[in-house]
Amino acid sequence: MTIRAGVVAVQGDVSEHAEAIRRAAASHDESTEVVEIRQSSVVPDCDLLLLPGGESTAISRHLQREGIAPEIVDHVDAGKPVLATCAGLIVASADPNDDRVTSLDLIDVTVERNAFGRQADSFEAPLDVTGLDEPFPAVFIRAPLIDSVGDAEVLAEWDGRAVAVRDGPVVGTSFHPELTDDYRIHDLAFFESEVANAVSGLE
Repeated sequence: MTIRAGVVAVQGDVSEHAEAIRRAAASHDESTEVVEIRQSSVVPDCDLLLLPGGESTAISRHLQREGIAPEIVDHVDAGKPVLATCAGLIVASADPNDDRVTSLDLIDVTVERNAFGRQADSFEAPLDVTGLDEPFPAVFIRAPLIDSVGDAEVLAEWDGRAVAVRDGPVVGTSFHPELTDDYRIHDLAFFESEVANAVSGLE
């Protein structure tokens, strides 16, 4: 079986995410076809989705204008996994705290944009992540802060605040896991969870 992985290609590190997905799949001896999503009718054929960073208002507008947003919601309603990173987390959150962003309401959290400062304030930090044996080298670039958590599970914290969460088949991170050689966050989101295994038949 070939896993069809869709990466929303409005902005962000599309190729880096695609490579991380391929490496994670290969570690499970699975073949993967990665497709870039810019218009509707692609998402329904995908086994897993990735919503990268960028500018959250631009991403949100594109998803709504092109009819991609309801397809992503249907994907999650079907129990299929999603990884939403940085701006992707903002768009996926229940409350993005920004009237310009139309929430996908996939993760029961409230976020604050650019809470970790400007691009010049970017930093890397070792995170203890639930499900990983060793700390993950997380890269924070103009990262959103998870201000409050509802029913989502907190997977990692930095300075006492949540920076990675899981809500059903959706994993969201404040940081950019694609900007390292470590693919374990993609592995955790897509290939290690019971939901992902059940949906994609990876076991």
